Amino acid sequence: MKKLLLAAVAASVMSLSPVASMAGEIAVIVKTTNSNFWQNVNKGASAAIKGQSDHTMTFNGPAAESAIAAQVGMVEDAINRGVAGIVLAPSDPDALTPVVKRAYEAGIPVTIIDSGLGDGAEKYYQAFLSTDNKAAGQLAAKMMIESVGKDGKIAVMSYVAGVGSEIGRVGGFVDYIKANSNLEIVGPYYSQSQMATALNQTTDVLAANGDLKGIFGANEPTAVGMGRALVQAGKAGKLTAIGFDGNGDLQDFVRNGTLEATAVQGSFQMGELGVKAVIDLLSGSKVEPFIDTGVVMVTKENIDSDTAQNVLY
Repeated sequence: MKKLLLAAVAASVMSLSPVASMAGEIAVIVKTTNSNFWQNVNKGASAAIKGQSDHTMTFNGPAAESAIAAQVGMVEDAINRGVAGIVLAPSDPDALTPVVKRAYEAGIPVTIIDSGLGDGAEKYYQAFLSTDNKAAGQLAAKMMIESVGKDGKIAVMSYVAGVGSEIGRVGGFVDYIKANSNLEIVGPYYSQSQMATALNQTTDVLAANGDLKGIFGANEPTAVGMGRALVQAGKAGKLTAIGFDGNGDLQDFVRNGTLEATAVQGSFQMGELGVKAVIDLLSGSKVEPFIDTGVVMVTKENIDSDTAQNVLY
């Protein structure tokens, strides 16, 4: 099956139109540009393109992760202007599949980063680069149980329902909690990846659940809003809070004890390796169908280690 996939990749690359080949543009399209996580992806993509003259790189994304139609339009625009390749972090697995199919039919190689596409879409892209979100969610849940025990109440603050990374990450967390403890789960609540929404939701959850023992914030803006709500409510450090992603705010929350830990993905690696995979495809080289970009549980004890510093941003 893998050999067939690679053969199809080679065929699609060879069939690139002269316009696409001459343009040399690799379009990196992410879920939103208004996030340090995605700006770190941009840094990785820029590092991959630096020092070579065959291709250029553009970076784009909508104002919010929930602006799915806008992201679809950006991919369509990239196809219409004949880019050489696309690196895409799809905001919605089903909505983005048809336009990725269009890219495939146009002979444009695509690498998918962070979140997957819908079932059956694997034949339309050539590589998937991501944290194993299910494993990352399970890792956060394991730490939660170790901290709060197997009884009591915890809350789950999520981001956009149905996004591939959310399904794996929050699903992995919830399933692990249910299978390995008697903890009652409040939520999940969906912030739509808006920090202010997450802050308000967490404030309400804390007010309504005075006996809460733990809380999980499943992506950067959600975890930042969660952390700020904990501080404002005077509950920072008084219950176990675990975040996800690693911007400056979340690092500060780990250092001051608001968060016990934050799970940090290799966002730089997603951009760097995603662009390198497209360059390899365009040169006729083979790429692995799946590339795991990893996750690190960053705590106060290890935050200054090389392992943590290599993924924080």
